[in-house]
Amino acid sequence: MTPRRHRLLLVASLIAISTIALLTAGPAWAEVKLAPLFTDHAVLQRDMPVPIWGWAEPGEEVTVTLAGQEKTAKADNEGHWKVRLEKMPAGGPHELKVADGSSIQLADILVGEVWLASGQSNMAWPVSRANNFPEEQKAAKYPEIRMFTVARQPADEPQSKCNGQWVVCSPETVGGFSATAYFFGRELHKELDVPVGLINTSWGGTPIQSWTSMPAMEKVPEIKEAVDEWMSRKPPHRPACLFNGMVAPLVPYALRGGIWYQGESNAGRYAPHLYGSQLATMIGDWRSRWEQGDFPFIHVQLPNFKQPQKNPVEDTGWVTVRDGMRDVLRTVPNTGMAITLDIGEAGDIHPRNKQDVGRRLAAWALANTYDKDVVASGPLFTGHEKQGDKIVLKFDHVGKGLKVKGEKLEGFAIKGAEGDWVWAEAEITGPHTVTVSSPQVDNPAAVRYAWADNPKATLFNSADLPAAPLKTDR
Repeated sequence: MTPRRHRLLLVASLIAISTIALLTAGPAWAEVKLAPLFTDHAVLQRDMPVPIWGWAEPGEEVTVTLAGQEKTAKADNEGHWKVRLEKMPAGGPHELKVADGSSIQLADILVGEVWLASGQSNMAWPVSRANNFPEEQKAAKYPEIRMFTVARQPADEPQSKCNGQWVVCSPETVGGFSATAYFFGRELHKELDVPVGLINTSWGGTPIQSWTSMPAMEKVPEIKEAVDEWMSRKPPHRPACLFNGMVAPLVPYALRGGIWYQGESNAGRYAPHLYGSQLATMIGDWRSRWEQGDFPFIHVQLPNFKQPQKNPVEDTGWVTVRDGMRDVLRTVPNTGMAITLDIGEAGDIHPRNKQDVGRRLAAWALANTYDKDVVASGPLFTGHEKQGDKIVLKFDHVGKGLKVKGEKLEGFAIKGAEGDWVWAEAEITGPHTVTVSSPQVDNPAAVRYAWADNPKATLFNSADLPAAPLKTDR
C-alpha cells in the first residue's frame, strides 16, 4: 500500500468513527430520568403536595401520571424538571408513569407517612443486632412499611443524586433496616393504619457538623469558629460533607418529619457545649431547604452510659450534650425528645434495646403530630419555687402523675449560694411536683437531677417513662 493511500484510509476511518460517536452519544439527558428516591415500592407523603423531579433533554416536556393525576413540566436549560402532585389520601398500590417520548413506569407505589431518620451509629444500628432479633424477624410481616437506606457518600459540594432503593419490610429484609427507625415506623403503622416510609441516612461515628450545610453554620459565629478548626478533618468528619452527599439529594422529597439519634461523637471530641446551638442550627437548616414549614423533628437524648454515678453532680461532655438537647425543646418549635436515661448500657455505647427507643420517639409523634391520646414523653422540668429551706420542682408530661421507680426517690443534688453540691432528700408532693431539701443546706439556691453519665434514674410518670435530667441553675 502506498503512503498516500494509507493516509486516505486513515482519514476515512477517523471520519467514520467520529460520525458514529456523534450519532450514538446524544445529549446528557437523552432519556427522561427520575431522582433516585423514586423507585419501585416507594412511599409518598399523604395529605400534602408531592414534588416529583428528575432530568431530561433541556426544553423537553415531561408528563407524570399517578393515581388519576397528570402533571406536565418542561426541563430547564440544565435538564432539570419538577412537577408537584396534588395532595393524596393514604392508599395504593399505584403506578407512577413518567414520559417524554421515552418512558419510566414504577410499580407498587404507596401513599402514607414518610419520615427522615438520621444520625450516627445508634441510628444506623440494624434490627439484626437489636434485642430479640429471631422473634422480631419472624414478626416482621409488614409489607406497607418500607425503608430507603441512603448509601454512604461524603461530598465537598451539595449533590443532586444518591444511591439506594426502597425495600419492603419482610422477615427476609428487616435485619438490614435501621432498628430505631423501624421500631418507630412500626408503632406509627400500627396506630395509624397507613403505609409508612422511612428514609435512613446515617453513618456511625459522625459529628453533627457533618450533617449541617456550610452556609447555615457560617451564620452562627461560635459554630463558624469551631467549624474553621474542624475543616482539616477527613470525611465523614469534615463539616457539611454528609449534608452535601446524603441530605441534599433528598430535598425536596415530601415528608412528615425527622427523627435524629446522634451526639455521642460530639460529646467526646467536638465542643459539647455547642451541641444545643448546633442541633438548633441543623434543624433550621433542613426545614428551610424542604420548605414545608416547621416540620416535626424528634431527637433521642443520650442514654445512661459508663460507670454508675458516684458524686451528686458529675459534669462531663456526655452530660453537656444531653443538656443541649433539652435546650432545643425550649428554643425550637415543634421539636420532641425521647428520654432514654433508663435503657442504656453502662459498658456499651450501642444499647441493644432499640424497641423502646422507637416507641418513645413514636409516642411524641403520635401525641403531637397525630393528636393521639398517648403520653408523649417522660416528665420534663418546667420551673421551680423556693419555699424556706426547700425547693419545689414542677413538671409536665406526667400522665396521671409522677411516681418512684425503685426503693426510694434519689438522684437529686442541692446546694446553697456558697458551697458544694450534696445529695438531697426528695419527695413527690403532688401529681406534678417534687420537693427537694437537705439538712446540710439551710438556704438552697439550686437543684439538679440525674446529672451524670450514668445517673440514678428514679423519677418516672404513670406511663413508665423516665424524667429527663434537670438543673435549676441556668
